[in-house]
Amino acid sequence: MHDGYLPFHVPLIEEEEIRAVVDVLKSGWITTGPKVKALEDAFARYLGVRHALAVSSCTAALHLALDSIGLKEGEEVLVPSLTFTATAEVVAWFKAKPVLVDSEPCYFNLDAHDAENKITAKTRAIIPVHFAGHPCDMNALLELARAKGLLTVEDAAHALPAKYQGRYIGTLSPLTAFSFYATKTITTGEGGMVTTDDDALAARISMMRLHGLSRDVRKRCSAEGTWRYEVLEAGFKYNLTDIQAALGLVQLAKCDAMWRRRVAIAERYNQALPSLDAYRIPQVASEIQHAWHLYVILVEPDVLKIHRDQVIEELRQRGIGTAVHFIPLHLHPYYQRVWGYRPGQFPVAESYFERCISLPIYPGMSDGDVDRVVESLKDIASKFRR
Repeated sequence: MHDGYLPFHVPLIEEEEIRAVVDVLKSGWITTGPKVKALEDAFARYLGVRHALAVSSCTAALHLALDSIGLKEGEEVLVPSLTFTATAEVVAWFKAKPVLVDSEPCYFNLDAHDAENKITAKTRAIIPVHFAGHPCDMNALLELARAKGLLTVEDAAHALPAKYQGRYIGTLSPLTAFSFYATKTITTGEGGMVTTDDDALAARISMMRLHGLSRDVRKRCSAEGTWRYEVLEAGFKYNLTDIQAALGLVQLAKCDAMWRRRVAIAERYNQALPSLDAYRIPQVASEIQHAWHLYVILVEPDVLKIHRDQVIEELRQRGIGTAVHFIPLHLHPYYQRVWGYRPGQFPVAESYFERCISLPIYPGMSDGDVDRVVESLKDIASKFRR
């Protein structure tokens, strides 16, 4: 990759994944079936949670989670402004209001104090997003939820395999949503998972993810199945396929190894970048295990005379792909038009957004690739120093 372009992300798909998918294609059963069940069982075992329910995306996982708690029109859900639109749009689907919350200035997760100030009589739930793979301050948030009678639904799209005080994310709240999108720490191409220890929530999600049917398609189409079914609710079409699950099973088996490689890359960045003083590296709390889904640096405007946008362009010219996570929700036309949000309302998220760059971090990167990113940042820092 050295002479060419270093992409922001490349999923680690090896021969084993390809074989697993081909086996499913040859099996004659390609949609939701035994592989999905196997992935759910393996995922639940991996985290140590009672139920893991495979779905078509993390967005579907969040939608089903909010459906399962009976979110109603006119209710409110606390959501960080610094997240992808999926976290908040699912709230709007219920004609409920996404109430945006600022980030705290250290790890840029949802600010528990700001969240508390935003609670009203209509507040029903809170959706913490473990930004970049660094867990939120869950003690504070769970305590707040308990005190105010709210439910927590964690958006763990970035947070496999993150831990908070020794416990895996996915085991702390009534409901947690994971993403298996192409760029995530494990992938099924598109896909997601809901985890819960609550049997009733799991039963509701299991039914609603496939048209509100009374029995699973897996049971209906097997030899001992029956053709008869009942539609119990107006459900959704959110099932995962066996093709995807076959990929996911192989990826999950490598989850720890891929995570260790991400940690090694993060450590390499951590050692090299601080001496440049032009970029702030990510902070990490002591009581957590970081998933390192993203490695985000902040451009220091006192040191560099160019804006973040130009740093990204300079990296692109040197053949290095980057990304920006995220443009805060309150800056988007939809959230301004429909919910009345305005620039300036979430100062921490906004100042973060003005300075952030997500650097490449994925298991297939070589040490040489990481060094190349560092050298480019060094070059930019010396060329554009104030």
